[in-house]
Amino acid sequence: MIELNIATDSEIIEIDNKWCSFGDTVHYKNPPKIFRTCDGSFVYDSKDVPYLDIQMWYSACNLGYKNKRLHNAMIDQLETLPQLASQYLNENKALLAEKICKANIERFDTKGRCHFNVGGAQAVDDALKLVRNYSGKNLMFAFMGGYHGRTLGASTITSSYRYRRRFGHFGDRANFIPYPYCYRCHYGKCKENCDLYCIKQFAKLFETEYNSILDFKTNESEYVAFFAEPIQGTGGYVVPPENYFKELKKVLDEHNILLVCDEVQMGLYRTGKLWSIEHFDVNPDVLIFGKSITNGVNTLSGIWAKEEMINPDIFPPGSTHSTFAANPLGTRMGLEVMKTFEEEDFESFVMQKGARFLTGLKYLKSKHKNIGDVGGLGLALRVEITEADRYTPSPTLTAKLCQEGLKGDLYANGHKCGLVVDIGGYYKNVLTLAPSLYITDEEIDLAIELLDQLFTRIES
Repeated sequence: MIELNIATDSEIIEIDNKWCSFGDTVHYKNPPKIFRTCDGSFVYDSKDVPYLDIQMWYSACNLGYKNKRLHNAMIDQLETLPQLASQYLNENKALLAEKICKANIERFDTKGRCHFNVGGAQAVDDALKLVRNYSGKNLMFAFMGGYHGRTLGASTITSSYRYRRRFGHFGDRANFIPYPYCYRCHYGKCKENCDLYCIKQFAKLFETEYNSILDFKTNESEYVAFFAEPIQGTGGYVVPPENYFKELKKVLDEHNILLVCDEVQMGLYRTGKLWSIEHFDVNPDVLIFGKSITNGVNTLSGIWAKEEMINPDIFPPGSTHSTFAANPLGTRMGLEVMKTFEEEDFESFVMQKGARFLTGLKYLKSKHKNIGDVGGLGLALRVEITEADRYTPSPTLTAKLCQEGLKGDLYANGHKCGLVVDIGGYYKNVLTLAPSLYITDEEIDLAIELLDQLFTRIES
């Protein structure tokens, strides 16, 4: 047996090849990339080469790697109450739920409760159970391009068939509706004069009972909820038109259809607000959170729902459960994260840093013919990589750019470094950028410099 921190990279890969499943995402790259340590906005390989990370574990580490405040809180919790069976109550759980619920009263003027789990997909499953329990119905709307996880339940409302193909028939698969992806409009419309054509098409489903959605005699829809990422994550960090969700909510409310907002990736100030749905002046019925609620230090996720959907009379003890739900380490991290948000003006400085980063991306677009579109909100930013016509998706160039960034042979200030980016988008041609919310101006400038080098390299 080779002990931790003694094995070479080649030995780790050899062990992985022999003993590990290839069914996860580690093996998207061949060979897998190995990192040894991390700090702030950087991860480091075996040669101690720094890689600026501008995807931060798919937005799971919004407050940066090795955050000192969270690090100290975790040590304190480890020395106090590191483990506790989830049928017992711990202080952190109650205080974290209180903070989230009070924050949502402030934002949505609605009393609600929290229910915890361990991962984003599991929280999505809990939301599905909650909605089914509340309504007695099992059919959902969801967006094309939406990603909600890969459990069997979450896969039913995740649009890509790739995640379902190997696992049989999914009878409860959602009715997938086009997302307002204006750069590549599903309907071929122009954002400037479409008058939210996509909303009108959705509303048409309810015009007659023969569109299969509504019983006109009772005004009862066969569909009970719309599961939506307000800003799509894996779909490519697509930001909808400002009034889209307000108009969508009008249609949903008219037919008693719930709005469930998946904030697992875009929540917790990634977009400059605690929840991304706040940008659109719409109140959700259910809200799902995860990832950066613990800054990636421990697995924790959860749902917030309106009181009438989740009170103990309608959702009694044992309605759904996970062994590690509301574990004391995770809830302590969540509590510390929420305290951090209360004590610093994230709304202002995330928007300021996002504007600086976006200005740099626009400069890159003006310089490189293979950038078709840039955009985003706060520090959720996107770069569409295309052929020279600035529209035809180029997944090949996108994959090459990502691979080149991981070689660690870029240069900045005379030193070798690398760049960690993530790929998303409907055509796998979008760089989805989610840097640390604490990223400095110097690090933003470094990111633009390194991206410039990479685009020059792949275009040559």
